[in-house]
Amino acid sequence: MVLEKLPPHDIAAEEAVLAACLVDSDAIFKAGPILRPDDFYREKNAWVYEAIQVLWDRNQPINQVTVAHELARRDRLEPVGVAYLAQIVADLATIVGVEYYAQIVARDAVYRRLISAAGSIAQRAYEGGSDLEAALGYAEALLMGLRSGEALRDFVHIRTLLEKYLEEAGDGSPEPLGGPEVIRTGFMDLDTLLGGLKRSDLVILAARPSMGKSALAMAMARNAAVGQKAKVAVFSLEMSGDQLAQRLLASEAGVDSMRLRLGEHTEAEERRIMHAMGVLAAADIFIDDTALLTVAEMRSKCMRLQREHGLDLVVVDYLQLMQGSGSRNENRVQEISMISRTLKTIARQLNVPVIALSQLSRAVESRTPHIPMLSDLRESGSIEQDADVVGFIYREDYYTRREDWENQNPDRPSKSFPAGIAQVIIAKHRNGPVGTVDLRFIHKTAKFEDLMVRDDEPF
Repeated sequence: MVLEKLPPHDIAAEEAVLAACLVDSDAIFKAGPILRPDDFYREKNAWVYEAIQVLWDRNQPINQVTVAHELARRDRLEPVGVAYLAQIVADLATIVGVEYYAQIVARDAVYRRLISAAGSIAQRAYEGGSDLEAALGYAEALLMGLRSGEALRDFVHIRTLLEKYLEEAGDGSPEPLGGPEVIRTGFMDLDTLLGGLKRSDLVILAARPSMGKSALAMAMARNAAVGQKAKVAVFSLEMSGDQLAQRLLASEAGVDSMRLRLGEHTEAEERRIMHAMGVLAAADIFIDDTALLTVAEMRSKCMRLQREHGLDLVVVDYLQLMQGSGSRNENRVQEISMISRTLKTIARQLNVPVIALSQLSRAVESRTPHIPMLSDLRESGSIEQDADVVGFIYREDYYTRREDWENQNPDRPSKSFPAGIAQVIIAKHRNGPVGTVDLRFIHKTAKFEDLMVRDDEPF
């Protein structure tokens, strides 16, 4: 007689996670970024964890009473049982190690999904047929979905990402907790117009692709971390942490990013790179490059980072790549609306400015001049409503060749062509004036500077 083998699972680890969350207010901050309800093997454990997450999202206390009440509200208390909640708490040996238990549960969940995917692939192979490429594509898609859905990554200090370029990045000893009240962007005219980035504000920075919105946001993050010793969290949903660190290094050193990647730089550039490494490695910039990030996971990670290191600024690159609650009843517009509202809530709860990058609709391309306006915000009018500040990036030299510009402006000298000039258009400012600020954009290093900037090379 052959007994059917059960798929990988660890009920003890599941119960340890639940019990820790019920007795320790910090446990959910550690388990939240790692686990989803459907990672649990035992159904009633998944229900309990889902109730815990709902309470957490509402900022309500998490204990046996509140979780039992939430389960009752969902008609799940009877199958779970009040006695079960009491039992797992009583059986908990220690609240230490909740992250370890959560990783066990998450790992086994991935194994079970791998088994399921293998079964589906086997079924497709048994069906056969003439289209082998389609079958292989189906198998690859299932496996890639598993890998991208694993999402067990977390914040990495930029020093760690830069170590491949320099063995000794310098001593970046942390500053005391309690950062500056107003976060400066590091650009004089922009700070004058905005009065800096105010805590609890949601700042939307929007542009069409290739305008440099990621570069500008990272310049603000760098200026805050280096100039004010601010603690900065960066969620990079589009680029990997390595790519982002490389961009920052190229900008800081003033070295062409392509040549930096290929290692083709001069001795003078090498000295600048070494200096830039030291500057960036000492900055408290924490990068999370989880590709499929939900707003709940982001909130959890921010709260934990604030508790452990302090937090002064959050950058999200970019809004449309985030995932909402996962409700199947929501269309994309509703999901984006929920995401923007949650980002504003995060800014208020954590008392930090949140800079969220956003794509613009193609309507910008269909009119002349191609200057963005609030109605171009993509997929949701609620982005404009939720934001305290909305800024656009516009570069005339991106759309107009010098020859065409001279023909269109015969009364203006050729040297007036706005080469390398980027306009930051503040189209909404809830607590101040709107206006336009000109910055210099250096394309080869993707770097923004004030127009009035010293040109010196001390290294």
